[in-house]
Amino acid sequence: MRHSTPLPFDVNDKPVIWTVSVSRLYDLFRDITLEYDDLATIEPINLGFDEAARHIRERMATERCDAVIAAGSNAAYLKGRLSVPVVIAKFSGFDVMQALARARRVSDRIGIVTYQERLPELAEFAGTFGFDVEQRTYATEEDARAQINDLKASGIKAIVGAGLITDLAEEAGLTGVFVYSAASIRHAFDDALEMARLAQLESNRSRTRGAVVADTLRAKHGINDLRGDSEAMESLRQSVLLYAKSPATVLIQGETGCGKELVAQAIHRESPRTLGQNRPFVAVNCGAIAESLLESELFGHEEGAFTGARRGGHAGLFEAANRGTLFLDEIGEMPLTLQTRLLRVLEEREVVRVGGTRPIAVNVRIISATHCDLEQRVREGRFRADLFYRLAVLRLSLPPLRARQEDVMTLAEWSLKNALASLGARPHPNLHAEMAACAPLLQRYDWPGNVRELRNLAERLALFLAAEPLQALTPAFVLSVAPELAARAAPLPGGSGLATASASGATASALPAVRPSAESISSVLARFGGRRDAAADYLGISRTTLWRKLRAETGE
Repeated sequence: MRHSTPLPFDVNDKPVIWTVSVSRLYDLFRDITLEYDDLATIEPINLGFDEAARHIRERMATERCDAVIAAGSNAAYLKGRLSVPVVIAKFSGFDVMQALARARRVSDRIGIVTYQERLPELAEFAGTFGFDVEQRTYATEEDARAQINDLKASGIKAIVGAGLITDLAEEAGLTGVFVYSAASIRHAFDDALEMARLAQLESNRSRTRGAVVADTLRAKHGINDLRGDSEAMESLRQSVLLYAKSPATVLIQGETGCGKELVAQAIHRESPRTLGQNRPFVAVNCGAIAESLLESELFGHEEGAFTGARRGGHAGLFEAANRGTLFLDEIGEMPLTLQTRLLRVLEEREVVRVGGTRPIAVNVRIISATHCDLEQRVREGRFRADLFYRLAVLRLSLPPLRARQEDVMTLAEWSLKNALASLGARPHPNLHAEMAACAPLLQRYDWPGNVRELRNLAERLALFLAAEPLQALTPAFVLSVAPELAARAAPLPGGSGLATASASGATASALPAVRPSAESISSVLARFGGRRDAAADYLGISRTTLWRKLRAETGE
């Protein structure tokens, strides 16, 4: 999990986060809160919409709150009505896949109801895996109820959606399948902590102007952290060293989990203008922060610029990154209005704070990253062409892990050793040999979550190995801890969001997979050492069907 690394808060001044939710999302928020007790003071608020907004505004007159976490229509309602940052918890593509798999156990016909926006990848996913899915959107609770009643009238028996949708579905006598997972909620908590961290850093900067840059603003990773012996990784390291010599902008493209920020930090660390100097590296996720907040975070604001503006004003991230590097992650998610302002900053090398008129000169190198096709977004009018070419003077395309299978075992062993060390456990003396025995299993998997997913798996394995020091690292043990490896999940064509979500924690039966039709039953059985349950899971069929196909294949 991303929150495993302690954040730089004073123990007596932990950030204050309020979670706002109703129905079953409230229970999920409450369960995840326990994992963050040592990092933040978190309070659940079991209210929604106008009641929640009034409650928070009244309390903030006398109490401190650094961020609010909410989801779906509730979050959209609160975002424009509170001065405090609102982090929107979003379900992932993998959450949708799991929910659809659960819904299909109830009915072959499934409805999915989402707030305002449809899921464009859903039609392709449903067609690929044979799901009969009816997709609807809603804007109000009355609208949602009408959509569900309409789906019920058409014969739909299972509805996938957020808390409001599942409650209304069950009220209508249907099966409601909750779409959010614990992993998605943890992601929202991490983003809220990151927001509070940025606010804390700015507060510290205002008290220590002219001091040495804090460790929290430094790039912690360098060229040696770009691990792998493949030709692709060697080429990437050479590009990093070359690009580090130039002050030009860099656009890093790659799938989720490929290590885009790691590469950005390495470019910063290897740059001649930062070597041996305390030059800042500031990172911001453009897709995780509300548009109104992102503008003031990037460019800063003057006192009184808007309701809730900080007394004395606020220096933006461009100013914080002065003489260093500003890393704009998920740049493709930046709203068009802010793209115009960003382009001006890049051209003029100066910023004007929100509510201000005085230009402030900045000397910042911009490195941006995205998992989407920016050129396609330019063609669709969702991203400015002039900004794209300004950001992409130098370009790097990171290869997915499945494209460099020869690096899988090196990364897996290194990640496992690090994960064991963080738990205070020692690796087995014969760990390398045990890992080699697991190589066919790990190298066959498609790693839709890339290096991040591999690292997450290592942490999971380390937890079990630390608890049972005598447990050998065998393929059977790895499969028991990570059954998704047997499913051999393949990403959907085009790299859609439904296919790029991490498979951590999934069960093999919950994840539809593409199977190689030419592979014989006997060869699959041999691969799994004669274990019919594992072979059946891999093929996505029951053991009875497996036995019947095997008899037909062997002519018995």
